[in-house]
Amino acid sequence: MAPALSKFASRRTLAGACALTALIWILKRRGKKQFVKNRNAWPAADIQYVIKEEKPKGPKAYVNARFFRQLRQLLAIGIPSVISTEFGFVLLIAASLVARSFCDLWMINIGTLIESSIVNMDAPLFKKRLMRFLAVLPVISVVNNVLKYGIFEMKLRLRTNITRDLMNEYLKGFTYYKMSNLDNRIANPDQLLTTDVDKFCESCTDLYSNIAKPLLDIFIYVYRLTTNLGGETPLIMLSYLVFAGTVLTHLRKPIGPMTVKEQRLEGEYRHISSRLITNSEEIAFYQGNNREKLTLLASFYKLVTHLRKFLEFKTLIGIIDNFIGKYVATIVGFYAVSLPFFKKNHPVLSGTPDHRFKNYYTYGRMLVKLAEAIGRLVLAGREMTRLAGFTARVTEIKVVLEDLNTGKYERTMISDFKDEPIGYPGGGKIITKDNVIRFDCVPLITPNGDILVKELSFEVKSGMNVLVCGPNGCGKSSLFRILGELWPVWSGTVTKPPRTKLFYIPQRPYMTLGTLRDQVIYPHTKAEMIRRGQMTDDDLKKLLDLVQLGHLLERENLTNSKGQGWDVVADWMDVLSGGEKQRIAMARLFYHKPQFAILDECTSAVSVDVEDSMYSYCRQANITLFTVSHRRSLWKHHEYYLQMDGKGGYEFKAIKPDTEEFGS
Repeated sequence: MAPALSKFASRRTLAGACALTALIWILKRRGKKQFVKNRNAWPAADIQYVIKEEKPKGPKAYVNARFFRQLRQLLAIGIPSVISTEFGFVLLIAASLVARSFCDLWMINIGTLIESSIVNMDAPLFKKRLMRFLAVLPVISVVNNVLKYGIFEMKLRLRTNITRDLMNEYLKGFTYYKMSNLDNRIANPDQLLTTDVDKFCESCTDLYSNIAKPLLDIFIYVYRLTTNLGGETPLIMLSYLVFAGTVLTHLRKPIGPMTVKEQRLEGEYRHISSRLITNSEEIAFYQGNNREKLTLLASFYKLVTHLRKFLEFKTLIGIIDNFIGKYVATIVGFYAVSLPFFKKNHPVLSGTPDHRFKNYYTYGRMLVKLAEAIGRLVLAGREMTRLAGFTARVTEIKVVLEDLNTGKYERTMISDFKDEPIGYPGGGKIITKDNVIRFDCVPLITPNGDILVKELSFEVKSGMNVLVCGPNGCGKSSLFRILGELWPVWSGTVTKPPRTKLFYIPQRPYMTLGTLRDQVIYPHTKAEMIRRGQMTDDDLKKLLDLVQLGHLLERENLTNSKGQGWDVVADWMDVLSGGEKQRIAMARLFYHKPQFAILDECTSAVSVDVEDSMYSYCRQANITLFTVSHRRSLWKHHEYYLQMDGKGGYEFKAIKPDTEEFGS
């Protein structure tokens, strides 16, 4: 009867597997038909975009020596030293894993004893062993949850240290600007700095527990089984571990590159979504919602297509993993544990049949645990391959940040300078000197390699207010970016005051998150303002009065929010009008009192009378002006002009009283 039932069960299992396979095939066919039916829901093939120019690179997301070298570098940041708190949590997790392994071993023994007392119908002994089991369960529960706490806390600490290190590099000087405007290796640093770092830390801590526990179990069970059954049984299991691990590691190789591509596509989709939010007003004026929807859906479709292919590959590998790493390992385990029982005169066969059954039951459970540990270790290779992908991603931004902070950047150039020896990025010199700005044979070149001015030479001393004019694209903004050290100097020499003595105000001023006080003193904090001791809130009120914004302190819709006056917190980009934001930026200039102020069309939304009073105060405060503006009313506030013609030429001259107009 038993063979018949077994045969019937086998047939039912086979039939069930075939039915599941057929169901998956039908669902895929229906999905494809549905996609064809709704093909208009996806963008046409002509919708294209470029987020990052892909360059052919060698393999970088495989489990190899390079991966372990990158992993060691990142872990050195996450775990600074052996006396750090982070290393203490590593030891806590290790101790919890050891305690959990011994708990598993104890539970095997006590489980065998409890079931033995049931089979022997010894009620008093059964109750005694059951109460003993109950008394130890709270300890096991504590061990399990301490292990979970240690793993999660370790992940948080790794993420904290790595994020702090990357943020220090990212926000050092103008690195964040260079990454987005000079270097084109990484287009979505927000994805790398947030999601990818989090996933790396989670994968790293999970892998630590998923490898350390099986290794410890293998050592314990191999020792116990070798002592009692001989070396043949564990040797078979360990040999199978080497074989299965080699095969599965080879099959899992594509997971690393596919993980890297998944994160890149996630970053692209996130980047396009954020662009829609950032440029919502312009898109709304153009009524470009349908076009943006097509671009967004195109990005989403690329992501979903890759995720579906990745899912199919992981499903196939999962089937192979389960078959080789779990089920075949169980068969090998049954065969290995049976060997001592089929040998004559083996010590395990001594005693009564009940004793032999007890030995088989105990050692069989140990062997099952050994097989499970081997299976987990084999399957941990899958997580290691995935970790290789995250490691490559985080290492990528780390390398780019290090390059940018040492003055190196990579960008696809439009122009070729082989026939024109202009220099190279960073080939020029910057000399720091107070009260003077001097350009000596400095070319104005964009990051793409466009030459705007071949050689620019002029000198401006404190008190020489300069009006910069010329057509769009002639190099006005490029001049200021080089002056602010945002762009590298290709050749020649730039002499300028320190960065803290130059102040730039763009046409659309930036309003930070925080209080009204924070808008005026930016980038200082309230603590820095107090520490400087040069300004009080009353002084700030006078600055607001200078730009005719004193009424902001009493505005009704601001005083209703949490805080009063200077401590009001609001979304200042939305609360203030364009003209008010420009006047706040001028009050910010008065607060800092730099040697030189670069004013880039910064009063275009301000009335002429308010503009005149603000420029007059700049001259009273001995702030030398570099102004980009086409307003005739500003000529009287400047003594010199720098005019660029947009064809590589320029003119630097004094403004004569009878001058009537400049080139636009």
